[in-house]
Amino acid sequence: MFNEGQIYRRKDIHDMYGGNRQSGISPSAKTPYIFIFTGSSGAQHGYKDEWLNEDVFSYTGEGQSGDMEFTKGNLALRDHLSTGKRVFLFEYIAKGTVKFNSELSFLDCDFFETHDTSGELRTGIKFFFKRVGEAKYLIPEDLKAHKVADPKESYVSVQKPNSTERSGLVTSRVGQGAYRKSILHRWSYRCAATGYNDSRILIASHIQPWKDSTDEQRLDVDNGILLSPDYDALFDKHLISFDESGKIILGSELEKTPFESLGITGKERIDNLTEGNKSYLSLHNQMIK
Repeated sequence: MFNEGQIYRRKDIHDMYGGNRQSGISPSAKTPYIFIFTGSSGAQHGYKDEWLNEDVFSYTGEGQSGDMEFTKGNLALRDHLSTGKRVFLFEYIAKGTVKFNSELSFLDCDFFETHDTSGELRTGIKFFFKRVGEAKYLIPEDLKAHKVADPKESYVSVQKPNSTERSGLVTSRVGQGAYRKSILHRWSYRCAATGYNDSRILIASHIQPWKDSTDEQRLDVDNGILLSPDYDALFDKHLISFDESGKIILGSELEKTPFESLGITGKERIDNLTEGNKSYLSLHNQMIK
């Protein structure tokens, strides 16, 4: 019904199919469709939407102030499979003008910490969708929400952080579940250095350490790298790193033999680095031991 890459006036979409003309998430009352819209202006409200790989899109729930809740559009998105609604993603290219991107299907969702319109920290909702159609990647089962037996019930149950989790040091860790899922999707469920693909034990490691990062950097997907445990431990302690071409850098504190005993050859290379990855890695490389 929509052609990928085609330009539409948002007004025309709603004239034909219904749905709220202003909301980022726009369920239609007269058709079994939900329209979602993304664009750079959402950053002012703490939204960040992006394709994590060719198949998976990360989308921030609605609500400009206060904690996000599973009501209205957020509830409609979460339960669209059980209610039989189809989800269509559009991207703003100008005021009132959007480009159709893809039809999406719910994978999972989680809470994360972000800011609202006034700059106050709040709990947000991060949705993960897969592109409808032929998929390039096989998504691991642990990254899919559990489907309940009763189709009238929700497909997923996520627990909002309680008051204890929202205080002190623990508060700063709210959103790590959503971040790990983002990194797993970003690196296509494989160790960036070796290609090992058991997602249950792969570690979503920050390139710039958590303690040295701003709130924005802590949840920046470009600041994450997916590694198997041995590589993660060495990377975290700055005993290995990777240059801007992706080639592994071996620190001088460990002799060659110990590296080899861990299965590290010195020939490892990471493909598909973003410019953001390279920027964070340049800082990491300065601390190599």
